[in-house]
Amino acid sequence: MKPGIDRAVGRTWVVTLVLAVALMANITYVQGFEAQDLRDDSLNARQFEDRFKIDRGPIVADGERLAWSEKLDDDRYQRHYKDGPVFAPITGYFSVFSQTGLEAAENHFLDGTDDRLATSNLVDKLIGDHVPGGTVEATVDVRAQRVAYQALASSTARRAAAVVLDARTGAVLVMASTPSYDPDEVSTLNRAKATNAFERLNRERLKPLLSKATGELFPPGSTFKTLVAASALGAGATADSQVRAGRSYRPPGAGQAINNDAGDIGGSCDLSRIPLAEAYAQSCNTTFAFMGAEKPGNGAVHKEAGEFGFGDRIEYADGLLSAASAFPATDQPSLSALGSIGQGSTVASPLQMAMVAAGVVNDGEVMQPHLVDRLRAPNGRTVDTISPKRRSRALTSGQAAQMREMMKAVVERGTAKSLRGTSILGGKTGTADVEGAAYNDRWFIGFGPRRDPKYAVAVMTEAPGYGIESGPIAAKIIDALGD
Repeated sequence: MKPGIDRAVGRTWVVTLVLAVALMANITYVQGFEAQDLRDDSLNARQFEDRFKIDRGPIVADGERLAWSEKLDDDRYQRHYKDGPVFAPITGYFSVFSQTGLEAAENHFLDGTDDRLATSNLVDKLIGDHVPGGTVEATVDVRAQRVAYQALASSTARRAAAVVLDARTGAVLVMASTPSYDPDEVSTLNRAKATNAFERLNRERLKPLLSKATGELFPPGSTFKTLVAASALGAGATADSQVRAGRSYRPPGAGQAINNDAGDIGGSCDLSRIPLAEAYAQSCNTTFAFMGAEKPGNGAVHKEAGEFGFGDRIEYADGLLSAASAFPATDQPSLSALGSIGQGSTVASPLQMAMVAAGVVNDGEVMQPHLVDRLRAPNGRTVDTISPKRRSRALTSGQAAQMREMMKAVVERGTAKSLRGTSILGGKTGTADVEGAAYNDRWFIGFGPRRDPKYAVAVMTEAPGYGIESGPIAAKIIDALGD
């Protein structure tokens, strides 16, 4: 060949070699690093074809199986759920179409494809043994979860939810919701039956497939005053500081005044100035509306709410996110005043309000909620343990101590005094009006047990009446957790 042709052929070989190497690198990257993402892509119709041919591992709590797989005659595996409506907010479902709850969060650990199971499952594969998925251990206290669900279901509330956190670790001990559903109904292998079940549940006005504990938001009423009081402490006030009260308060530029509840007439809320602890215990609307509108003002309340998690979707398991609670950032005093008494555009999930109580109990530290305790290989070996993780410091230790005393005063002499002598040591009631409805969103947040308060509870029931009516449910749940 001529020298010019030799050079051209040489360059062609170099280019070809580079392209071949690039192609191999791309294939290696896709297969090695993107394979799982491609399998999970919502546009990949093949991802659901063989999902029931896998012996999916169980979801357990306190030694009880909450979800497990059973082999059928055609070598497929049917998913089953124990006390399905009770534990649905925890387990979720595993259907021919999708998965939710822990079934979704730990999908690849349950189906055995998680990298943490590679060593354990490789040996079984090599010797031809059956390869099941791993076991997910939830943090839930099964006895307290059952008590919570039964209490909510028997309350005749339109919608209701309860969340309990271990304040020191963030472990989710209770996450109950009504109305609920049975995951067995939607997890059937029969595609037509599953479709009918989903269509029926989605037609229901109160959306039972959506957890009221994490997935829906409600005006928190006076429980939000906990955050306003915390912002006042952050601005330099103390529980003994004299604060504005009075029967009525009109925010600057507002056309309508904010009043105290009719039941407060003649009480300490009528006085012009009272201690902050007393205003909190008696839940004086005028005090906290003034704080949100003027001093310490919207910015301080908004910042404090953010420290507790408002504005964020709270992740409580891998990929499981709550709806984002909200307090308005506004330069309009009237809107801030209304939001500061838990009305207007202020909304929260029961999980979020449990985090508020937990931060107070845990000396001002807000822990990241987590629903998974540990993950085990099919042979029982623990391959991962979820460690407690601090989310933020919302209060100093001294401020948290003052907030605990203020919450105790609510139970001792305030709006929750009917809970004196129960397992609830401190708390806050809240009653949120729902415009045009004959019911209220009735809240109670608190902590217990009395001897060693380490559990933070939030209960919301939607029915006529006041927040204190959710208090006895909270006490029942704390009783079930014991000491």
